[in-house]
Amino acid sequence: MRRILAAGAIAVAALGVVTASSNAQSPELPGNWVGTWAASPAAGVPGTEGGYPDYSIRNLVHTSVGGASVRVRLSNAFGTQPLTLGKVTVAIAAEPNTPRAVPGSMRTLTFGGAETTVIPAGAEVLSDAALLRVPQDGDLLVTTFTPAPSGPVTHHPAALQTSFFTKAGDRAAEESGASFTEQTSVWHYVSGVDVRSPARGSVVTLGDSITDGVGGTPGTNQRWPDFLSDRLQAAGRPLGVLNAGISANRLLLDVPGSGAGRNALARLDEDVLSLGGVKTLVVLEGINDIQQTPHQTDPAQIIAAYRQLIAQAHARGIRVIGGTLTPFKGWRVYNETLEATRLAVNEFIRHGGAFDGVVDFDAAIRDPQDPLRMLPAYDCGDHLHPNDAGFRAMADAVDLALLR
Repeated sequence: MRRILAAGAIAVAALGVVTASSNAQSPELPGNWVGTWAASPAAGVPGTEGGYPDYSIRNLVHTSVGGASVRVRLSNAFGTQPLTLGKVTVAIAAEPNTPRAVPGSMRTLTFGGAETTVIPAGAEVLSDAALLRVPQDGDLLVTTFTPAPSGPVTHHPAALQTSFFTKAGDRAAEESGASFTEQTSVWHYVSGVDVRSPARGSVVTLGDSITDGVGGTPGTNQRWPDFLSDRLQAAGRPLGVLNAGISANRLLLDVPGSGAGRNALARLDEDVLSLGGVKTLVVLEGINDIQQTPHQTDPAQIIAAYRQLIAQAHARGIRVIGGTLTPFKGWRVYNETLEATRLAVNEFIRHGGAFDGVVDFDAAIRDPQDPLRMLPAYDCGDHLHPNDAGFRAMADAVDLALLR
């Protein structure tokens, strides 16, 4: 289990003015600390035993709710030695898919008042707060500078978002982004962003590649949790939406070396329960237990895992919504035995009475003419992953009244 190291003092920055201070205190702002973005650490980047010395990596992340102050989580969850962060900054992106910051929005983050921090192997750190008007449904730039070798680099592989980096040393505070000429399709080190917000709390979506957004259009924020966030905003329901999906993730088993993260039960505490202001958990996990090798064809094992997720979340006062497993007829390993397991699991989700509510994702995207198959208009082409339209239909299936 990785550890989270909470920072002590809170850094000060005047709104609209970049300020560096290691010992001043920030005024207490109204509202709650609420998660606005998250990505679950999944693995160490293969071949990075020496880390990324002298790299500045500018991660582009998309917010759900806005706020008046910001703090950032950074992870060395899959590292094997301490990770030194020489500088970490956060800024508002000047436009989508760019490393350029809005002038005057750059903030240097501190950790217990210091600009440099060391994250032990297997741990996370939470920065001090910095005053910054974070927009809802907008892009932030979280930049890390790593001055020394650090071991395997913790990352989230299926970002579906272009980020940027440079090997030219410390460029973390560079507003123009001119040095960030190289691109990456994964998020490095950053695992969460919280804002001080009037929002009541956040919703976490725990899942696999379907929640992670695989099958959708990269760089457009059209994962089903993104569409859900859009619906909440349109309805005047300010809730953060945090994506805890990892491509190829399973409920019950780990797949070492695959980049699929730890099983959902093993990562529940760090990737869900410890995030900012969580009120509701939506679970869409289990199809990989069924379709991946070794196949789990006993629905009782999957159901037992659901019951444990529910019990642990309820112990923290978090509501749990069950999402039915979506169709996969036509996928490369599909057969009647695996389908029977999916149907039995969905019967439990719908009628077992264990969840606090149900989202029938299966019904939302299946083909009425062939209910075991995804509607072609919603299929990205592989018969397992939805496309952008399918993700929108999934989000539209969520009863917003379930999200409290």
